[in-house]
Amino acid sequence: AYTDQDVADFIERGRRFFDRDKNLDIAFTAEPKIDGLSASLRYEGGEFVQGATRGNGAVGEDITANLRTITDIPKHLKGSGWPDIIEIRGEVYMTYAEFKALKERSAAVGGQDYVNPRNTAAGSLRQKDPSVTASRNLKFFAYAWGYTSEDPAPTQYDSVQKFAEWGFKISPLMVRAKSVEELVAHYHLIEAQRSSLGYDIDGVVYKIDQLELQRRWGFVTGEPRWAIAHKFPAEQAMTTVLRIDIQVGRTGTLAPVARLAPVTVGGVVVENVTLHNEDYIKGLDSNGQPIRDGCDIRIGDTVVIQRAGDVIPQIVSVVIDKRPPDAVPYQFPHTCPICGSPATREINEKTGKEDSRRRCTGELICPAQAVEGLRHFVSRGALDIEGLGAENIDLFFNAGLIKTAADIFTLRDRRPAVTRALAERREEQARQREAASGKTRKNVRGVEERNYEGLDKLFDAIDARREPELDRFIFALGIRHIGETTAAVLARTFSTIEELIRIGKETAAAADPHTVFPSINGIGDTVIGALRDFFGNERNDDVLDALLAQVHPKPYIVNVSADSVVAGKTIVFTGTLEKMTRSEAKAMAERLGAKVAGSVSAKTDLVVAGPGAGSKLKLATELDIEVIDEDAWLQRIGKA
Repeated sequence: AYTDQDVADFIERGRRFFDRDKNLDIAFTAEPKIDGLSASLRYEGGEFVQGATRGNGAVGEDITANLRTITDIPKHLKGSGWPDIIEIRGEVYMTYAEFKALKERSAAVGGQDYVNPRNTAAGSLRQKDPSVTASRNLKFFAYAWGYTSEDPAPTQYDSVQKFAEWGFKISPLMVRAKSVEELVAHYHLIEAQRSSLGYDIDGVVYKIDQLELQRRWGFVTGEPRWAIAHKFPAEQAMTTVLRIDIQVGRTGTLAPVARLAPVTVGGVVVENVTLHNEDYIKGLDSNGQPIRDGCDIRIGDTVVIQRAGDVIPQIVSVVIDKRPPDAVPYQFPHTCPICGSPATREINEKTGKEDSRRRCTGELICPAQAVEGLRHFVSRGALDIEGLGAENIDLFFNAGLIKTAADIFTLRDRRPAVTRALAERREEQARQREAASGKTRKNVRGVEERNYEGLDKLFDAIDARREPELDRFIFALGIRHIGETTAAVLARTFSTIEELIRIGKETAAAADPHTVFPSINGIGDTVIGALRDFFGNERNDDVLDALLAQVHPKPYIVNVSADSVVAGKTIVFTGTLEKMTRSEAKAMAERLGAKVAGSVSAKTDLVVAGPGAGSKLKLATELDIEVIDEDAWLQRIGKA
């Protein structure tokens, strides 16, 4: 819920559901939605025996030792009347004061910079050494329960009050209410106190109070019908644009970023915000229509920023009255700031419209595009090479060890050079810590003496990706407009990388690509044009040949059962899947002859919804489309 009307609609749904019981007196609870990490605590005979993160709602990490270090979590329940077995649920969080102190301690020794209290609390709770967790002074609010041998009390409110009697901290802002007006009034009361609480909250949660009514209304796809979160509007703050930098992305897009005077928004220090593209800076959207009342953004401007969804910072307006007299319109560069190649705005052949993004034409000769392409190649949706993240890609690229994707697969042959690069980075990090702390190390070993045992694990992880699935390999190539779904369509259509290359080259050489490239559902002129550009570029030939000398993508084999119950159906997956990744679910459905769509429409036959499903689930319900959970999906296709 984002508006008062959404709350009224929630209550009305509840009253309609229970309409057959005209005399029913429905009550609700309202409490702050703590922005932390959810945890579950199992007590047996009053003793804390196990703790875990809530994970995806069904499976979490066992962090019992770390949770025992939190003083708000009792090791033995106090008082009496607690069930023999109960799973207490709550939120682990870090206060602003503790977060600030941790940042100061870390900065003093040249340690890492922490982003925000929520992420820091989550990282602190997952430490291998419980003493590190203990040093972070984490807090815990109890607000619910899972499995229990008996209910703590007949209502939600009274049950949570029992938690306090048993030794837990509970929110002092939890209340019981009877009407929309009371709930909304409490929401605005909490919103007014938000900045003074000393910890992050991002809304208010409403629940039906009577446990019997909760059971009667039930759940849908793992989420309770009897509860709803009323989110706060994004917090705003005012700051100054210090400069505008240009970053170059994997496909050559010149992405402007505003560097701001640091300002705290919702407990997070914001210093950078994306400006998207040239038109956005000018005060225009992608259709040339005014935004921000048509006001452009200039260096020196005072701007109002907010964190969209309390996550992504964005500029919402420019304070013209505060604009410096010498501020001039920003001149967007027409050449790449990295390689100096021309940066152009392409024209859409169909519409004749100019792209709002300006791109470097240097492609593989541009270092920025090269390193971003390498990062993409090893990313999760692509080859997913464990241990070869952005930090190591940058290190090996700057050391000259990898320039193209093929070089990744020869790193084992250059172990001494890899070791030296890692050692030099570690030495530099140590020198920085020394400079910050004023302390000098003793008995420092030379870089040649270092033994990096993790290297064999890295090399093995690389070798394990020498025969990737064809769709992953196509996606890993980083061809413009080829996402994971399109890569799967191409893999299913052409079956082998050799066939795709053959068609790609013939399409690139043809005067009219449509005379060569087959008609494929889901593949339009934009994708065909991107394939034509890629396979028609001679510089890509050498790169691809070298890569295929090291990597051998598996042929894409589709075994569609003639009697598959989902063959020919359009399916949408939404929410969190607990037994497989989204990519695995898509691949499974496609191999059974189904089409997997990214959005719900009247043409959708089935929606598979997991915990956290939102707008897609809502639309499916409105369109009366069949909705099932993951277990039902697996049973339907015979994979349970």
